[in-house]
Amino acid sequence: MHADVLTSQDHMALAERWGAHDSVPFPVVLSHGEGAWVSDLEGRRYLDFHGGYSAVNFGHQHPDLIAAAKAQLDRLTLSTRAFHNDQYGPFCRELAELTGTEMVLPSNSGGEAIDTAVKIARKWAYQVKGVPDGAAEIIVAGANFHGRTTTIVSFSTHPNHRAGFGPFTPGFRVVPFGDIDAMRSAVTANTAAILLEPIQGEAGIVVPPKGYLAEVRDLCNETDTLLVADEVQCGLARAGTTLALDHEGVRADLYTLGKSLSGGLMPVSAVIGRADVLGVITPGGHGSTFGGNPLACAVGRAVVRLLATGEFQARSRELGAHLHARLNELDGVTEVRGRGLWAGVQIAEEQVAGRRVTERLAERGLLCKEAKGHLRVAPPLVVTREEIDLGVNMIADVLA
Repeated sequence: MHADVLTSQDHMALAERWGAHDSVPFPVVLSHGEGAWVSDLEGRRYLDFHGGYSAVNFGHQHPDLIAAAKAQLDRLTLSTRAFHNDQYGPFCRELAELTGTEMVLPSNSGGEAIDTAVKIARKWAYQVKGVPDGAAEIIVAGANFHGRTTTIVSFSTHPNHRAGFGPFTPGFRVVPFGDIDAMRSAVTANTAAILLEPIQGEAGIVVPPKGYLAEVRDLCNETDTLLVADEVQCGLARAGTTLALDHEGVRADLYTLGKSLSGGLMPVSAVIGRADVLGVITPGGHGSTFGGNPLACAVGRAVVRLLATGEFQARSRELGAHLHARLNELDGVTEVRGRGLWAGVQIAEEQVAGRRVTERLAERGLLCKEAKGHLRVAPPLVVTREEIDLGVNMIADVLA
C-alpha cells in the first residue's frame, strides 16, 4: 500500500512489525509541524512541549533553517573531510565566535560528540599531563545521561541503559551529582577529565547546588584536569544563555553540542573548546564521513545566526520565568526544577505518574515527556506566552 494512503493505525502497525522496539512511542503519528505546533495524519493539532529533547529549539520548520537547507541541497551535500568545502571553515569560525571558544570539531550525533570528547581527553592526558598509557580516568556524575553508545553506557547509572550490553569500557569513576567533596576525593594523578551536564536532563532537569560548577572548575585548575561540559541538551539558549555554564560564569575546556545545533533538521553535533586540547587530534587518529558535511554546516551556520542576535536566549529567560511561575502554582506539583524554557515538574504521586499524565495530556492535545517518572517540559523557544498558558492549563486539568 502506498504510504500516502496509510492510516495512523497502519503506520503504528508497520512500526511495531518492522521497526526495532527501542522506544514506546505515544499512539500519535505526526506528519506536519510549524512553530510550537505539530499535527497528526488526521489533522489534529498538538502543542509541542517536548521540543525533540531540545533539538527543536527554534520551532518546527523555521523559515531561515529551511531556506538554508534547501539552498545547500541544490549545491553540495557531502564532500567528506578528504576535501575542503565552502561551508566547513565559516561554520567552525562562526560557532567558535558565538561560544567564545577556539576550535571546533564537527560530528553528527550527541553521542558521537561525547565519544570524541572522551578520546580527546584521554589523548591529552597521555601527551600533555603525562598520565601513564592506558591509565587515564574520567570522572562522571551519577544519574548522568550522555548517550547510548557502548562506551557511554559503561558509565551510566541507569540499569536499563546497561542491562545486557556488557562487558563495559573501563576508565570511568562515578560520583554523586552536586557533591564537591565526593568529586574532590575521586580525582587522582591519573584523572584526565571531569565530564558533567551543567543541568542533568534525563535525571529530571536537575540544577546543581549554587557554586558547585565553579568549585568543579577550581578543582580542575588545581589538579590539571580538563572540565568537559555536555551541553547537547542544555546548551544553545535552552537554559536562557548561549551555554548553560554561562549562568555560573564558568568556562569548560571542552563542550559538546548537538540536537539544536541544527534546529532539529538533521543530526549535527560538535566538540568545541581550547585549541591546545583539541589540537591533540591529528589526521588518521579520528574522522567522520558525514561530520562537517556542507549541508550540516550550512544549517548550523543558520542556527548560529539566529543565536547571535540574543533573541532566543532572552525569550528563554523571560518566558521561562513565566513557565516556572505558572507550573509552581499547580496543585499536585511538589517541585519545579530547571532554567529557562526547561522544567522538571515533580508530581506528588508514585514514580510512574509521569507516563500516565503525559498520555492523558496527549489525548488533550499537549505533547511532553516524562523524566524520572515525572514531567519534562521543553517547548520550542518560539513558543508564546499565550501558548505557555494554554499548555500549563492542560497540565492543571489533568492533575486535577
